[in-house]
Amino acid sequence: MKKLVWTVAIAATAPLSMAAQAQAPQGYQLEQVLIMSRHNLRAPLANNGSVLEQSTAAKWPQWDVPGGQLTTKGGVLEVYMGHYMREWLADQKLITSGECPAPGSVYAYANSLQRTVATAQFFITGAFPGCDVPVHHQEKMGTMDPTFNPVITDTSEAFSEQAVKAMETQRQHYSLDESYRLLEKIVRYDSSPSCKEKQQCSLTAGKDTFSAKAGQEPGVSGPLKVGNSLVDAFTLQYYEGFPLDQVAWGEIKTDQQWRLLSQLKNGYQDTLFTSPEVVRNVAKPLVRYIDKTLVTEASSAPKVTFLAGHDSNIASLLTALDFAPYTLHDQYERTPIGGKIVFQRWHDGKGNRDLMKIEYVYQSSEQLRNAEVLSLQAPAQRVTLSLKGCPVDADGFCPIDKFNNLLNEAAK
Repeated sequence: MKKLVWTVAIAATAPLSMAAQAQAPQGYQLEQVLIMSRHNLRAPLANNGSVLEQSTAAKWPQWDVPGGQLTTKGGVLEVYMGHYMREWLADQKLITSGECPAPGSVYAYANSLQRTVATAQFFITGAFPGCDVPVHHQEKMGTMDPTFNPVITDTSEAFSEQAVKAMETQRQHYSLDESYRLLEKIVRYDSSPSCKEKQQCSLTAGKDTFSAKAGQEPGVSGPLKVGNSLVDAFTLQYYEGFPLDQVAWGEIKTDQQWRLLSQLKNGYQDTLFTSPEVVRNVAKPLVRYIDKTLVTEASSAPKVTFLAGHDSNIASLLTALDFAPYTLHDQYERTPIGGKIVFQRWHDGKGNRDLMKIEYVYQSSEQLRNAEVLSLQAPAQRVTLSLKGCPVDADGFCPIDKFNNLLNEAAK
């Protein structure tokens, strides 16, 4: 099978070398880690009678779990990632290999949906098999936890208008007509129920309508939502390991086609969750939780904190903290399934100073599709990130006081 290589290119920023990622300078000791994870592989969110079925007359392949739930393979992939992270943490001497962590030294917290709670459970199983490390979440499953719920909290009409305008402006940054035309061809949109029953026969001619209502996530109806739902389904089919003639009915054959289609998914996420006016509002509960764990109560916080949420959490967090543009190699997605933002507090013994390093740790599209076992010898992908307010040195570290100030400011 031809290997599909996909680069998410939102800037020419290159990742640090693998050597720089793998080895910290002599005298550096890892002291605390917070892992902000997207849930792993799930079935498409849309089910019967949904956007997917309205957009094509073709039959969609069946999944082994209901829409939105973590798949069996998603659990396996997360166990592999947990095992890999355990090896890395032990290699850095933050935890002891072969032993269960001391009570209170590891804390797992997930949004209260099946796919996020299950992701956290599988990660803990991979990282600490046989150990009593509970996953904390709201008692009522199926409801969004306020920490992970990227909803508008400002109730003013003025903010709503400002946010909608910001999303409309963000949408204008994307030229998506070529992507829409390819998508229309793949799903045969002119024969879809949407065309026959609603006379909506062209994605390029459709109009997006944005919303920013208090208590709700930033939203959009129109071609951008349709495009995101369809491309998301195709991407998940590929990761799940469906035969290639079933992934988008065998119609995606080249890297260039994946690039064009992924512009729709990335454009959707960027439009809703990365405009500064929207992001500072929707990301604040999560930013405050991270600030509490890494800064204001760091001395009493667990050595390892694992948070399981969504791509919207990661996208809004990266913008709220003003991360520099980054590039993920060998991936279809900007915020990959199962991907993790890993905040690392280090101590430099020689210089007697504390430092922060932040990496994106994720599975490549081929590691996901092939369910490749991860280890320090066969590692996950790692890309060092940089905050605009806390520039990194050649090894990827930034001064802790600058990081603390930046996080404190974002949490206000």
